[in-house]
Amino acid sequence: MSAFDPAAFLREFRREAEGRGFSCETLLETEAGPLLGFVGPGKGEPAYLSAGIHGDEPAGPLAALELLKSGTFDDGRAWSLCPAVNPTGLVAGTRDNAEGFDLNRDYLLRVTPEVRTHAAWLERRPTPARFLSLHEDWESTGFYFYEINLADDRPGRAEAILGAVRPHFPPEPNAVIDDHEVREPGWIYHEARADFPDHWPEAIFLAERGCPISFTFETPSSAPLADRIEAHLAATRAALGE
Repeated sequence: MSAFDPAAFLREFRREAEGRGFSCETLLETEAGPLLGFVGPGKGEPAYLSAGIHGDEPAGPLAALELLKSGTFDDGRAWSLCPAVNPTGLVAGTRDNAEGFDLNRDYLLRVTPEVRTHAAWLERRPTPARFLSLHEDWESTGFYFYEINLADDRPGRAEAILGAVRPHFPPEPNAVIDDHEVREPGWIYHEARADFPDHWPEAIFLAERGCPISFTFETPSSAPLADRIEAHLAATRAALGE
């Protein structure tokens, strides 16, 4: 797929999800289409995946669709999915929403209607035991990820994620990525605190709610879209222990 059509994507995602027993809720209607939340039929450990919070990062939503189609979310976990958090940004192909806000900095103040409704939906859901967030980075040449961990420190899990992605991308080589020192190449072990106190990302919001572990995956935006999608698939499956 060389171009990303958000409306067609959401139609396909909804059709596939409902066919697999997911329920769909419209969280917000925007000028570019709905912000949708999906709740799976599983009764096990709660888990949550989000993508598309930055509208110029299409690999995450498309990877979420492939994970859905391949049965990754049929594993018995109680999944919540939000594959296109920023409808107006996805339509425009911009990081921010139509009003110029970076949604992934708004989970404390909740200025934007997207985040207000999205956060309220998450608060009605069980706190996930695992959160996965699919992103891209225009400044990177390799793959990297953030880990926020309130539970056991398990370096082997990070090694498994990087190893799974290595056929697609090497770890980002820089010792400092986006002003964060890496623990190992490609792995940022981030404290459960926002870099700027008023600008909470989604992962910090969930950590504050008690989510014990989250992974935010970043693929290099300059690489072919198909490779970025494959890297997200590999990283997600490794993080879930598949």
